[in-house]
Amino acid sequence: MARASTKAHWDAYWKENTDPHVTYDNDDRVINAILALGEVRGKRVLEVGAGSGRDSIELARRGALVTVIDYVRSSLDVVADNAAAAGVTLTMVCADGTRMPFDEGTFDVVFHQGLLEHFRDPVPLVADNRRVLKPGGHVVIDVPQRWHVYTVGKKIMIALDRWFAGWETEFSIRELSRLIEAQGFEVEARFGDWMIPGFFYRAARYGLRAVGVEIPRNPGGMGPVGRMNDAWRNWFRRRPLAYWTFAMIGVVGKKV
Repeated sequence: MARASTKAHWDAYWKENTDPHVTYDNDDRVINAILALGEVRGKRVLEVGAGSGRDSIELARRGALVTVIDYVRSSLDVVADNAAAAGVTLTMVCADGTRMPFDEGTFDVVFHQGLLEHFRDPVPLVADNRRVLKPGGHVVIDVPQRWHVYTVGKKIMIALDRWFAGWETEFSIRELSRLIEAQGFEVEARFGDWMIPGFFYRAARYGLRAVGVEIPRNPGGMGPVGRMNDAWRNWFRRRPLAYWTFAMIGVVGKKV
């Protein structure tokens, strides 16, 4: 059985990856899904699995009352530094995301990105997401999509015990929707996006970094061709077939 991600692993990871501009972000897809729910100013928002805190910091800039929770202190240290640099205030809690120290019905929105796939049993996490939400509150969950070349590369790396995060899984949009529906959510929206830049460019960049060679995080614009490509993606991403091509997918669920 492939090794699990542990506290020690994530503690070491966030001690080494303190700069949010070095690692790739989620291209605002999670932020956009939350903003589509309405005005966030004054809303109580919780991010589970703090990471670098980029999304939480942006929501705080917009007036949300944001709490981040993570079970390793080093991640919260990174968030604290990034929040201070951005001039915003977040509430930070070090605790287990499956047994959170919050009362039932505390938050208007709960979200996480790059978290659910690390749980062999995701049900306790989603169930506790629901518990801490107010009636009618929303959960936003973003995960890797099953049918993508990224998944093939990841499975090979896991088999070789070279994957940065240990064991990890993935979901189809149907599987993710059914998971949250089984925990008492009504799916209100689905979203997803491709890796930009693509998987192979990212893999090359990380491989070169390992031998001391740095190339740009993004390869740069492509003029009219790039604009045409953007227009095509914006049109296609709204079609159901797109979910079979996305690298990452997400759902927005309402607590019922």
